[in-house]
Amino acid sequence: MLDRRGARKSLIAFTEYTFPQYRTASHHALIAEKLEQVERGEIDRLMIFMPPRHGKSELATKRFPAFALGRDPTRQIIQASYNSDLATDFGRQVRNIVATQRYQNVFRTELAADSKAANRWNTSTGGAYVAAGVGTAVTGRGANILIIDDPLKDREEADSENRRNLVYSWYTSTAYTRLMKGGAVVLIQTRWHEDDLAGRLLEAEAKGGDKWVKLILPALMSNGEALWPDEFDVPALTRIKSAIGPRDWSALYQQEPSPDEGTFFQRHWFERHGKIDEPHHFYLCSDYAVTDGDGDYTEHGVFAIGASGKIYQADWWHGQTSSDVWIDELLRLIKKWKPICAFGEAGVIQKAIEPMLRRRMIETGTRCRMEWLSSIHDKATRARGFQSRSAMGEVSLKDDDTGERVLNQLIAFPAGKHDDAVDVCGMIGRALDMAHPAIVPLDKPKAKTFSDYRGANTGGGDSWRI
Repeated sequence: MLDRRGARKSLIAFTEYTFPQYRTASHHALIAEKLEQVERGEIDRLMIFMPPRHGKSELATKRFPAFALGRDPTRQIIQASYNSDLATDFGRQVRNIVATQRYQNVFRTELAADSKAANRWNTSTGGAYVAAGVGTAVTGRGANILIIDDPLKDREEADSENRRNLVYSWYTSTAYTRLMKGGAVVLIQTRWHEDDLAGRLLEAEAKGGDKWVKLILPALMSNGEALWPDEFDVPALTRIKSAIGPRDWSALYQQEPSPDEGTFFQRHWFERHGKIDEPHHFYLCSDYAVTDGDGDYTEHGVFAIGASGKIYQADWWHGQTSSDVWIDELLRLIKKWKPICAFGEAGVIQKAIEPMLRRRMIETGTRCRMEWLSSIHDKATRARGFQSRSAMGEVSLKDDDTGERVLNQLIAFPAGKHDDAVDVCGMIGRALDMAHPAIVPLDKPKAKTFSDYRGANTGGGDSWRI
């Protein structure tokens, strides 16, 4: 009787009573505390970030909805995950929990006799539970509590901008509109990408959007101890880190999708400069955002290629502007630096902007060779040439704010929200890799020999000044 009484008040006690094999850890108690505050109406926006296989779904997605419906059987709950199959599986398990004798020992909530489908069912007192895949419709249903468990399936989805856009659009236009008065949102996930659903909601919060309570649980805590040592001790986590690599370790296990040390590019690869100390030619590379204010930036980067083959950042411009503005900025850079060639992306973008660009070049008397590089590979492949040169210490960025901004995008790639500067850098690397005819080689300085100094003879004997 004491166990039953405790289970009516505490999510942990309820979980242990209805699932006797459950092993409670300290971080589970933290999660349960926040979820209980949601159930009581004290928190209406909650984010929980934690590593895979650390018990988030059992507690938050299976037991919590059953607990919340037990406390108030008239509630309406919508639970979503990255696809309908997983969401339906969660719905089936929540329904089965409610149907057990142990649950009935704790709460009087019962399933309605005429509505017991795994993905949508009702209680006998008018409450409802709906399971839905992210991206699918939930129209006609309201939510006192909206639970979203892992809106992205895997790395491939996380790295797909289209998929990230779909998830966010579904949240804003479909899921969020289902909230009833005073409704709460619980987002439970591992962080895959800086621009995942949590990342976009945090950015919106910074601009005045919904304020969220955040519970962030890294697998390896700041004190060096494991979050759940009984299941994943430090040696086990160290082995996982070695196996999956720094990017996924930082994102999935540490909830930091953009690690400071970088993965594709590393900070210590890059030199910084104030002025360029060797003979060089200038080239200009651009990544165009065709639509004004669509989230992407137009970037113009001026590079100097030294006689040694080293790449120097000479100048940079970026902006979320209409095409007339960034075309004029491009022409300004051409006039200032007089590059041997200006490179851009071929294909749809070229067709969209080339006529206007050529017209403005004629109108302003700006002349420069324009070359368009094909984009048949993914972003990472297109950046390989620049990556290899960076790793060899052959890239130097300006020692100012523009250089720091470019460096930060390189370090965040491919997990960063913005990668337009990376595209520009990748373009100069591709032009060099393909030995593009627009790249004009500089003669490398020849090493001096003794005979080069013969004119320095001071007269008399074998005395030489070298």
